[in-house]
Amino acid sequence: MKKTHIFGLIIIAIAVVILVSTGTDASTYVDFGVAENMAKDGSAEKVHVVGKLKKDAGGNVTGMSYNPALDANHFEFTLVDNKGREQKVVYDAPKPQDMDRSEQVVIIGNMEGQVFKCEKILLKCPSKYQDGNVDFKEVEKPASKS
Repeated sequence: MKKTHIFGLIIIAIAVVILVSTGTDASTYVDFGVAENMAKDGSAEKVHVVGKLKKDAGGNVTGMSYNPALDANHFEFTLVDNKGREQKVVYDAPKPQDMDRSEQVVIIGNMEGQVFKCEKILLKCPSKYQDGNVDFKEVEKPASKS
């Protein structure tokens, strides 16, 4: 076999490895209804859900429960997806610092029973500049100690 053929096969193998490795981490953007149906069908695939925190008539965030004295790694909140469905979300990590101020929230995880088990939270916080730039803050659970 010629060296050019071997080199070409190596390039193709590298391309396939890159495509396979990036494809396994990809998840889709859905609403809570689709996430629930996926869970009922037995899928454990992680999905992204975009929404806003539930607020009362005065604009105050409601449905948020975090007691670090009781359990610092348990945070619950209610998220309203883009279709208007309210869902209880459980995040087994500390509450993100700017959670109350976020304009929009993207959660990554899957439905488990009647709750959405969240593994990662992305917050869209209000920008201190009004130039149209969007400021996203990624929050991820700390690695578990085994």
